[in-house]
Amino acid sequence: MPRITINKIREMKQKGEKITMLTAYDYVTAKLVDEAGIPLILVGDSLGMVVLGYETTIPVTIEEMLHHTRAVVRGTSRALIVGDMPFMTYHLNTEQALSNAAKFIQEAGTQAVKLEGGVTVADKVKRIVECGIPVMGHIGLTPQSINQIGGHRIQGKTLEVAARILDDAKALEQAGAFAVVLETVPAALAKLITGKISIPTIGIGAGIGCDGQVQVINDVLGSYTDFVPKHAKQYAKLVDVMSNAISQYHEEVTTGKFPTKENSFPMDESILEALKGK
Repeated sequence: MPRITINKIREMKQKGEKITMLTAYDYVTAKLVDEAGIPLILVGDSLGMVVLGYETTIPVTIEEMLHHTRAVVRGTSRALIVGDMPFMTYHLNTEQALSNAAKFIQEAGTQAVKLEGGVTVADKVKRIVECGIPVMGHIGLTPQSINQIGGHRIQGKTLEVAARILDDAKALEQAGAFAVVLETVPAALAKLITGKISIPTIGIGAGIGCDGQVQVINDVLGSYTDFVPKHAKQYAKLVDVMSNAISQYHEEVTTGKFPTKENSFPMDESILEALKGK
């Protein structure tokens, strides 16, 4: 079957169908997510923390993003893949934004890119879309601006900030974005925005009123425990399974229980005898 298109994602909003989105950063995980029927996969710059061990998303480079994105694309055949444009790869000017967005399409094989910001990046979004590259927006809590925001704080609790987020959503819609992520905003505000714009809203910590939801795969699987956000739900606790398996392997190697005959390869006895005589 062909890949999901942005038209399909828009159509899902029109039909009232909830949209599921997950992150993935490697071939194996992407393959599992794709086979589960998830229509949208985000190769998020969150890989900086859950894969590369950075404290924030800010140190992530475009080279790192392209490397992981290629692996995700190779592991999928159905999902629409969105590449997250990292910090300062689209901020200088429209030419820089367009050039780096093109790398995700040409070099990594994504079908869309994601930019953080609303009104401030609308001109860049418009130009990227005009050149044939689908864009997903991202407003509310924008992790690349975490130093300016002052931490992982809920956005939109005052009239001024809520109005600004609504303006951001409208600006992205007018610029041609096919969808927008709403991160860590009050549920009522997210529901209001969802009803005021025609493009799908994908929530993360934004309540049930959004058109869809996105989560970091490591939070869903319970494989990253340095920080578990309030908005996440662990559907498994893989960190315990993995830790137990590693400990058992270590114990069996050190006590001589592994490898066994079943894990070893036989050799012709005549060859072995000949070698012994040398």
